[in-house]
Amino acid sequence: MTRATNAPQSRQRRKKILKAAKGYRGGRSKLLKTATVAVMRSRQYAYRDRKKRKGDFRRLWITRINAAARENGLSYSKLIMGMKKADIALDRKILADMAVSDPQGFSEIARMAG
Repeated sequence: MTRATNAPQSRQRRKKILKAAKGYRGGRSKLLKTATVAVMRSRQYAYRDRKKRKGDFRRLWITRINAAARENGLSYSKLIMGMKKADIALDRKILADMAVSDPQGFSEIARMAG
């Protein structure tokens, strides 16, 4: 009986890894073992950093809101506390966008919160 090598599937698996490693430098894009390690690691980083991106954006928004709040004579925490008391329900993303694109509107919110 002849030996079954499962060749088409094996080749397909290897091609899939090397295709994912396209553009990597040196052996990472040509050699199967190093390409496999590089692709697995890159996917781990991508998964981790998709989560991390959300925190990075939140940090950026808070920095922008704080800068705009200080221009209006408030600190970030006092602005947020004042907004909660005044029952103004705007999230940080919208506030940061207002701070950059609509300073007058942001000043009005800061006045109501202060």
